[in-house]
Amino acid sequence: MRVYDQSIREFLAEASSGSPVPGGGSIAALAAALGASMGSMTACLTTGAKFKEQEAAMLENADLFRQAIVRFESLQEKDMASFSRFMKALKLPASTSAEKEARSLAIREASAYAADVPLELMEACLGVMRRLAALAPEVNKNVVSDLGIAVLMLEAAVQSAWITVEINLNTMSGDSRNVYRDKGMLLLRESEEIKRNALVQVRERI
Repeated sequence: MRVYDQSIREFLAEASSGSPVPGGGSIAALAAALGASMGSMTACLTTGAKFKEQEAAMLENADLFRQAIVRFESLQEKDMASFSRFMKALKLPASTSAEKEARSLAIREASAYAADVPLELMEACLGVMRRLAALAPEVNKNVVSDLGIAVLMLEAAVQSAWITVEINLNTMSGDSRNVYRDKGMLLLRESEEIKRNALVQVRERI
């Protein structure tokens, strides 16, 4: 069963239990999907006779936002798998020098993968946020607040994904750590800027 085949109640029950999965990375991906869903809604509601000139572009964007939802579900599943991989690495034997070396390597590789997934989520969120910001002046004024909510949800997903990256930096080598940190900080700053600019446009139309 895919993650989004669960009911909301079932997912929340799992997330609020003592199980570490789904965890923060999954919540970040779900927030991103909710943001994309609001983006699609605002685009779909900017169609019809009143929005004849924008309709084709809006329908195209709505489709892209729905595709993003599918990608966010995939990333949520990858996040859950990456955590399981990291936990398996931690449980490897470490009695001999060879075992310790193998375990250390497995942990580093698992940490890198566990950081790759939220970084990918950050990039995917930014792609959606850029489109939303471009649509802010054009969407149906009656749903411009929903576009603002979409941006806020996606920016929250970026912030949340970044924290997930940060915790995995501790087990990386210095060079790798710097590469991940530099890339993540660039994505983080862009998301904050997009959010600020988009919300200014949203509030001007409310």
